[in-house]
Amino acid sequence: MRQPAFDFQPAQPLAAWPAAERRQIQGVLTDIDDTLTLDGAIMSQALKAMARLRAAGLPVIAITGRPAGWSESFAMQWPITGIVAENGSVALWRGADGVLHKDWLQDAPTRRANAVRLQAAAADVLRQLPHARLATDSAGRETDIAIDHAEHHHLEPSDIERVCAIMRRHGLTATVSSIHVNGWIGEHHKWLGAQWAVRLWLGRELTAETDRWVYVGDSANDEIMFQHCTYSVAVANIAPHWCKLHHFPRYVTVGQRGIGFAEMAEALLG
Repeated sequence: MRQPAFDFQPAQPLAAWPAAERRQIQGVLTDIDDTLTLDGAIMSQALKAMARLRAAGLPVIAITGRPAGWSESFAMQWPITGIVAENGSVALWRGADGVLHKDWLQDAPTRRANAVRLQAAAADVLRQLPHARLATDSAGRETDIAIDHAEHHHLEPSDIERVCAIMRRHGLTATVSSIHVNGWIGEHHKWLGAQWAVRLWLGRELTAETDRWVYVGDSANDEIMFQHCTYSVAVANIAPHWCKLHHFPRYVTVGQRGIGFAEMAEALLG
């Protein structure tokens, strides 16, 4: 198989993942945007790969910075265990009754109080950077805010840094995905969200079995997962974000986006 032209050191090509280690994997954690999708739409290769994984008894849990409202239909339709949205704060899943279920890390009074601070921070970003835009999915957000930097509106790297700085001055955690700058209040993040989801849906402790799961991602927003997961895979379109990482995935696929995710699934399933 042709290897990626980009130098992904210190990661290795996915083909280097030993078969004995792949056979130990019991579940898949994955980002969504630009890991499963192209231009915001799920790629057929990724959808088929998720169905194959589920059929083989491997649960797939998506962990995303996208809003709860955006995630609802996908939690119902995709062949996955569920989605943890807004970087770890909202869990959505289709129950055995066929109905959408939702849970939050923060209670309702906390969410209401935080909403005031979040909107003040968003207003400050837009005041200081008049050319910035809220993400188009903002109406579906319940526990965070998002500034578009690459989905429908472009921001220069220096502007992205300013957005993060403004958010942090308001006491927000700020991270940069492949498309948005996300800001929220609280200690949660993708890794804590993954632990919550595995406990909530499977009754298991992720921290006790990090070598039984693989995480798949594509950007600096996935770095905390690369840091904590024994086995992590980046799809090849992570290349533009590589220089921003301090913690790297263990392996990188040849294919980009959903094609790379399908490549990972094939490595697990053969």
